[in-house]
Amino acid sequence: DDNKLAKENGIGSLTLVNKQGRFIDKVTDFAGMYVKDEFYAQNEKKPKLSVDVQIAIKLKRENLCFQSEKYQHTYPHCWRTDKPILYYPVDSWFIKTTAYKTRMIELNNTINWQPKSTGEGRFGKWLENLVDWNLSRSRFWGIPIPIWRTENGEEEICIGSIGQLKSEIKKSIEAGLMSYNPLKDFQEGDMSEENYTSFDIHRPYVDEIVLVSKSGAPMKRELDLIDVWFDSGAMPYAQLHYPFENKKLFEKNYPADFIAEGVDQTRGWFFTLHAISTILFDSVAYKNVLSNGLVLDKNGNKMSKRLGNGVDPFITIDKYGADATRWYMISNAQPWDNLKFDEGGIIETQRKFFGTLYNVYSFFALYANIDEFSSSEKTIPIKNRTKLDKWILSELHSLIKKVDQNYETYEPTAVARLIQSFVIDKLSNWYIRLSRRRFWKGNFGSEKIAAYQTLYECLESISIIAAPIAPFFMDRLFQDLNNHRVHNAALSVHLADFPVCNNLIIDSDLEKIMALAQNITSLGLSLRKKEGLRVRQPLKKIMIPILNNKKLDVEKISAIIKQELNIKEIELLDEHNAVLKKQIKPNFKTLGPKFGQNMRVIANAIAEFSANDIAQIERDSNYKINEEITIGLADVEISSADIPGFSVATNNGITVALDITLSNELKEEGLAREFVNRIQGLRKDNGLEVTDNIEIWIEKNEEIKSAIKNNLTYICEETLASQIKYEEIITKNPTKIQLINGISLNVSLVKN
Repeated sequence: DDNKLAKENGIGSLTLVNKQGRFIDKVTDFAGMYVKDEFYAQNEKKPKLSVDVQIAIKLKRENLCFQSEKYQHTYPHCWRTDKPILYYPVDSWFIKTTAYKTRMIELNNTINWQPKSTGEGRFGKWLENLVDWNLSRSRFWGIPIPIWRTENGEEEICIGSIGQLKSEIKKSIEAGLMSYNPLKDFQEGDMSEENYTSFDIHRPYVDEIVLVSKSGAPMKRELDLIDVWFDSGAMPYAQLHYPFENKKLFEKNYPADFIAEGVDQTRGWFFTLHAISTILFDSVAYKNVLSNGLVLDKNGNKMSKRLGNGVDPFITIDKYGADATRWYMISNAQPWDNLKFDEGGIIETQRKFFGTLYNVYSFFALYANIDEFSSSEKTIPIKNRTKLDKWILSELHSLIKKVDQNYETYEPTAVARLIQSFVIDKLSNWYIRLSRRRFWKGNFGSEKIAAYQTLYECLESISIIAAPIAPFFMDRLFQDLNNHRVHNAALSVHLADFPVCNNLIIDSDLEKIMALAQNITSLGLSLRKKEGLRVRQPLKKIMIPILNNKKLDVEKISAIIKQELNIKEIELLDEHNAVLKKQIKPNFKTLGPKFGQNMRVIANAIAEFSANDIAQIERDSNYKINEEITIGLADVEISSADIPGFSVATNNGITVALDITLSNELKEEGLAREFVNRIQGLRKDNGLEVTDNIEIWIEKNEEIKSAIKNNLTYICEETLASQIKYEEIITKNPTKIQLINGISLNVSLVKN
């Protein structure tokens, strides 16, 4: 700003500080003093008062100071030494980018920026306030500026190629300004490395070349170098030695489809690529750009060697693997947002996502090998598969569609989160959990083959769509699924075709119904946890008030809800039923930012809500308080009053009342299920195959006798037991098992 003001008023450059940071002799009162105390060496004597303070005192004494005060402000410091940086005015060469400002803005508007705020804001504002590009740097190492000028600066030449320079040197020799040509061995048109290493055009050698002007005057090279950011901006052309060779290759691949760099490159690489491309080709240099945020430490501080809070990426990758590290970073935050890096997050990623996916594959492989499933079986048509198969395939193809869209728009975080949610919440926690019996029970018929084909398609599709983020794990998964190359002939997941969404398989209504089942199940399980009731303990029933004509939807999924919640029946209540009384209160967290000063009006209105009003906002997802104010379902918290013998919970407009009263019959069935669980654990501990039949010997125990007798068929079917026998005392390989309520007994398993 000072420089701009000085130019507008005809004031020249006034430099009163030398290159060592000291005032020059003309500044008589402070000559030789450093402008910053930090510049004094340890063995140098510092003045008692810094020069800043001394200047303020001098101005006050001479009555030239209007006001003096201390205040804290930002100032640039050297990242190596932490000392203040001084800036000096110097003569420089510029590229007149302001002449292309309008076109650069127009072309920028055609680029897909992620995030858009960087392209429209930070980069867009930079272009709107564009100044000419300072090209030259006063250094020794780097690319020399190829400009030769006469001493008076009236004649100059800019060299565009080695061939042109060789030709100009020849003219200089003829004019008697040079005695030899250092490029004599260079052969124009020969693109070999040997030809281009026959000389060195860097300093100091290039400075020895003197050219001749048209008037015969000697011309010497400008001593400055080219800004290294020009090198980076010229990368698309320089890497292919364009235009001297690879012309067709360059034109075929330009502009780039995609680039990525740190957000700090807005005025660096992003700009230099864009500026050079606009000036040379009237084109963008890249179609899509992703500006990365910074990786911070877990407390949100910048990593640095000085602070000792840096993380070595190679150690991290060696310890946790490249895929887990990549998945954690991409799924945890958008690439353009800053990431608070925490190794604990990688461990969680390994456990929750990769561990779950591995367990799903292990489950599939275990039973597929038992049944000798090879993926070469005749495909079971979708219409002939179970509702659960149709649902997971619908979810899979919806996933493929969304993932493909997000890859196309450069949204990798959305991709990772979508895949992770599908694997954990839908494939593992729902489809596998509800399908276990289909895999390990029954003959290898069409229903079981359909289950294998469904799970196989899910796993193979996941391996392909997740491969760009986790290339190594997904390739191994793909290879293990296709080791016989029966279903997919690709040698690697990275050579496989990307799955194509089949819209005919997507059933939105089925997806909504199953989401309803998951919501009801989640509520029921949370109530079990709250009441301390294990899922293995059967309960009599749940009651569900029905809104928005959802009765038919719940009836379609009643079998699943019963199985997952381990209940005997579901009672559906209409919205006018008085059994469940709902309560409502304002959600001030959402109301405050939206309505502010109208909060009291809204709170008073909600306090007067009737049962019909509550039903209305649940049904319509909004409610009109008055002509100016309409609230949404998220702006209120709806709950249900507890009923004696029931536990009640509400979520996403669904209320569930769980009957927690236990009859003797229910208690016995629960005890039988606990017994089955312990026997299954013993089977595994004893190394029995999942298909092995057994006999169970039990030491007589009156506390469990009735439970086993009344649930004998269930126990035998679940444990593959041909019979259960009792003994007073088991002497052969007894194992003590702990059940519930302090009940324990000795058992022994005998393989048939």
